[in-house]
Amino acid sequence: MAPPTHFKLNNGSQIPAVGLGTWRSEPGQVRQAVSFALKNGYSHIDAALIYGNEHEVGQGIKDSGVPRENIFITSKLWNTHQPNVAEGLQKTLDAFGTDYLDLYLIHWPVRLVPNESSDLLPVNPDGTRSVDRSWDQSETWRQMEEVYKAGKVKAIGVANWSIPYLEELKKKWTVVPAVNQVELHPFLPQHALKEWCDKHGILLEAYSPLGSQGAPLMSDPVIQEIANKNNISAATVLISYHINRGVVVLPKSITENRIISNGQVVALPDEDMKVLNGLAAQGKAKRINTPLFGWDLGFDDWYKQ
Repeated sequence: MAPPTHFKLNNGSQIPAVGLGTWRSEPGQVRQAVSFALKNGYSHIDAALIYGNEHEVGQGIKDSGVPRENIFITSKLWNTHQPNVAEGLQKTLDAFGTDYLDLYLIHWPVRLVPNESSDLLPVNPDGTRSVDRSWDQSETWRQMEEVYKAGKVKAIGVANWSIPYLEELKKKWTVVPAVNQVELHPFLPQHALKEWCDKHGILLEAYSPLGSQGAPLMSDPVIQEIANKNNISAATVLISYHINRGVVVLPKSITENRIISNGQVVALPDEDMKVLNGLAAQGKAKRINTPLFGWDLGFDDWYKQ
């Protein structure tokens, strides 16, 4: 059976199973990458205000000539905008040149307080992040629900939220998050988080599916063996792994041939999925992205996988 090309969100919307990630895509390159991807089979673009390239992403969308209604655009509310979701959203809409998003996520369950050091990544005089530890994330979510109900965004969700934060939000939500976008790959499968999200109808999305720069995933001998056995690349194994798990995958590339190859997904045999799901438990657990916000984000199961 062929892997799915789309998944259904809990509000009934369809989301393409593979999206083009734009994190760490350099200025001058992301515009061409987005345009190329949309002209060559992609219909899902994942972006964020903090990436600093939303204007270029918007230019790439326009360059592609693909009608807006045929593109699924995701962006994320940055930490300094948590007290005013509508304002943060408008900055993104203006950058893209669109009047709505298909999916809008709270980027992290952390509020940063802007000051004279920075509007986006503020620090205290001692060099620590300017974090508001008293901020109630349910207030941010309440405002996310407002922009959703107003039609400014077609679906809302979160990113980088662990089970403890989701449990707390659950006490207040009236709209269940459609998505939780987190770092996912065979070295960080987050089985417990996936089980929790599946139970509550929240679709997981995988960023850094190839492990990001310098990560050992692509060269891992077990992953390479599975690739050789199936006559595919290690990257195709890692991308297909998520679709086979029922997870949206967001590989990032600015290289045309890799953009095309990253969109190629295959069905993996059950025995290969079992091996991939068990790699972290064999001592290979590894997190690639650990931001220094100065507190525990609640991901306490990754090293136990």
